[in-house]
Amino acid sequence: MTLKQIEAFYWAANLGSFSIAANRLHVTQSSLSKRIAELEESVGAPLFDRSSRRAQLTECGQRLIALAGQMLDLSEQFRAIDLTGARLTGVCRFGVSELISLTWLPTFTRMVNRDHPALVLEPYVDLARHLERKVVRGELDFAVAPGPGQGAQVTAKVVGRVDFTWVASPGRIDAGTVLSRQELERHPVITMTEGSGLTRAIEVWSQEQGITLQRTLGCNSLMAIVALVLADMGISFLPSHFMKPWLKEGTLVALNSEPSLPSLNYCFFHRADDSRTLLETMQDYVARATDFQSPPECLTSFAKSQND
Repeated sequence: MTLKQIEAFYWAANLGSFSIAANRLHVTQSSLSKRIAELEESVGAPLFDRSSRRAQLTECGQRLIALAGQMLDLSEQFRAIDLTGARLTGVCRFGVSELISLTWLPTFTRMVNRDHPALVLEPYVDLARHLERKVVRGELDFAVAPGPGQGAQVTAKVVGRVDFTWVASPGRIDAGTVLSRQELERHPVITMTEGSGLTRAIEVWSQEQGITLQRTLGCNSLMAIVALVLADMGISFLPSHFMKPWLKEGTLVALNSEPSLPSLNYCFFHRADDSRTLLETMQDYVARATDFQSPPECLTSFAKSQND
């Protein structure tokens, strides 16, 4: 009996699929199946019902799965004890929203690479709900995106809060204008597509206020929305600090609304049944790297170049 066999059993059972578990563990499906078969031979009983299309546990498998999780957690704790300067190794697949990729993701990756050079980071950028689904399916170890979570299968811890402002082309609305309900309903509103935590939050807010927004155009890129607002295709609601470079250059203007826009929590998501030391370590780095207040220099330079 080996830890690799127990690991194969644990993830196949929790992810409900031999193929997804093999992908998570970076082995072929045949290798994963072989490890499980060897473990079954060792315990003297089948752990999975082979007649089911999903990785369905037998009674014996159900009795052993919790113990398997405890053994893997102890293994993580054992490896985490830094007696000889050892660091995390392997591959860490994680998801972030676009705002994070454009703000503090480089800081996070530099910190982790400095302290754990043998750990390979594989970031994936997508909308919040898509990232959460990938975490649930085990395709990602964790994700950082707008919250809250949508199901009991994930644990979500708030790591930051983002304020938003309405923005528009200066030719459309004067800077500092307080948008009334009538104004908000009159102007086309450019939003993120379905699956965005920001879009979901603004939809809830508008419904609570009895406001019917003209959602005339949706896209899944913050930078594309900025370009569309610059082109005076409509107004939008974007992270306040992220928009500072364009507001400073005067290519866009900030607007208030009555009532004001809600803030949005960003959360660290991981599977509720995943207690690996890797996740605790990565959450600590995320907490130290998180910074939604300072727009990166590249955005400042980009906004200035558009005005030259």
